[in-house]
Amino acid sequence: MTEGMTTYAALLRGINVGGNKKVPMAELRTLMEGLGYDGVRTYLQSGNAVFSGGHGDEDALAAELSGALEKRFGFTVDVLVRDHAYLRAVLDACPFPAAELEAKQLHATYFSEPVDAERFASIDQQAFLPEEFRLGDRVLYLYAPDGLGRSKLAETLSKPRMSKGIIATTRNWNTVTKLAELTSG
Repeated sequence: MTEGMTTYAALLRGINVGGNKKVPMAELRTLMEGLGYDGVRTYLQSGNAVFSGGHGDEDALAAELSGALEKRFGFTVDVLVRDHAYLRAVLDACPFPAAELEAKQLHATYFSEPVDAERFASIDQQAFLPEEFRLGDRVLYLYAPDGLGRSKLAETLSKPRMSKGIIATTRNWNTVTKLAELTSG
């Protein structure tokens, strides 16, 4: 990595899911390299890319990438960009015993801005036990013992009113861990 460069993860929301918003990873890498990003790598097919860049403004990088994706593919893609320090902090601050759980049981929903508990006050957490969620710094940690696909709490959390006015995108714990690793330099 070049001196003064920061390594980031770009989290693309809602691509390559159910045949919608198809963005081939090879084309994503080419597009990002065309924007001048260095060391571009993708992880899985679900919209995770790692790259290095110099200017350090995550929101500007996300807007730049989102605009380039819309121009190239003809549809809007919400993008969050986070640096390694943030991704590492999300791992370190996990309120659940990640090492004791299967990766499919633990998820992180990244938000474009800080959220407060008031946004989720209408959710009766007791009604969803043993499923639970906790808020962190621009992230929601979700423990779903039977996996995300069967989670009633995840279904409730994903309702549009819960993420109104913000970008929210969810990754399983394997991906959360891998992105922190890939951005470590």
